[in-house]
Amino acid sequence: MKVQASSLRKGNAVEIDGKLYVVMSVENIHPGKGTPVTQMDLRRIADGVKVSERYRTTEQVERAFVDERDHTFLYQDADGFHFMNPENFDQITATAEVVGDAAAYLQDGMVVTLSVHNDIAIAISLPARVALEIVETEPAVKNQTASSSYKPAILSNGVRTMVPPYIAAGTRVVIMTEDGSYVERAKD
Repeated sequence: MKVQASSLRKGNAVEIDGKLYVVMSVENIHPGKGTPVTQMDLRRIADGVKVSERYRTTEQVERAFVDERDHTFLYQDADGFHFMNPENFDQITATAEVVGDAAAYLQDGMVVTLSVHNDIAIAISLPARVALEIVETEPAVKNQTASSSYKPAILSNGVRTMVPPYIAAGTRVVIMTEDGSYVERAKD
């Protein structure tokens, strides 16, 4: 199925010259003068080679058929990350290259969307937000307002983020999985 280059998003699979690629990042560039272009960083599924492609935003690109389904994260071992399809209980393993930075946010029993092509996991999509506990942060400074500044904190998964000054160690907070930014205190 052909789609416009500007409509592709991270995690989509495309076919270029008979080879299957997964989109790692997309940037639509609109210069003041000239034709708008779409810059894509792609990873070839067969061997993991990363390439960069540039298309005019109106150009057509062949989008590959990929089965996108919810899977439950089970565990991680030397083979990779193991997921289970909750409908038929089939298990699938995703490599560390496919999971990438998302590995830090995976939790036991978390439901994620896996893109699968020919029984091979090619991309993962996490829930937009995840609740984690603050393990370490600086103490609050007196007379510091919430809107004025943020302080560094380390989450239970080892990721560093910035939180408002009133957040203390041991507090559960909601974090955006896309960029690791603080959203709010967890309500649980």
